[in-house]
Amino acid sequence: MNETPETPATEPVDATELAEAIAELEQYRERLVNDTMETAKKAKLMKSAVMAQLEPQLAQIDAMLDNLRQQQAAL
Repeated sequence: MNETPETPATEPVDATELAEAIAELEQYRERLVNDTMETAKKAKLMKSAVMAQLEPQLAQIDAMLDNLRQQQAAL
C-alpha cells in the first residue's frame, strides 16, 4: 500500500479505542461550550450570538461523534 504523510493507512480500531475517542471528543465539546460561554459572560456578550459563532465547530464535532458512534455500532 502506498502511504504518504497526507494519507496514512487506516488501521483497525478496537471498541475500547473508539469508546475512548468518543468520550474525549464529548469532553472536548462540553469544555469548548462551557469555556466559551464563561468568556462570553465576562465580556457581556449575548448567548445567542456566541452560540451562532460556535455552531460550525459544534456541527463538525457532532458529525465526528456520529461517525465514531456508527463505527462503534458496526463492531
